[in-house]
Amino acid sequence: QVQLVESGGGLVQAGGSLRLSCAASGTAFSINVMGWYRQAPGKSRELVAGITSGGSTNYADSVKGRFTISRDNAKNTVYLQMNSLKPEDTAVYYCHAIVFTRNYWGQGTQVTVSS
Repeated sequence: QVQLVESGGGLVQAGGSLRLSCAASGTAFSINVMGWYRQAPGKSRELVAGITSGGSTNYADSVKGRFTISRDNAKNTVYLQMNSLKPEDTAVYYCHAIVFTRNYWGQGTQVTVSS
């Protein structure tokens, strides 16, 4: 069973930065896709950024130019560097991974951006 453990959330002022980390364990196989989703109160969960094992990335339009996703395949770890944070970035951020065709989720980490 694949487990995803996130860290790095917290409270930051608008314009500040945070770095999220997510470490995957429980699989000896390559993780095809890793990424981050977020869910704000009263809203649906949305994709923030994703990255393949080959390094291809995609981003939500709202975070392009501010967030950077990266991964360390040897450590099965994905990172999300978030710069120029805005109050509208406030949400619970969830790590996501696809192993073969199965989806796995982390428990979520709160990111709060104050104005």
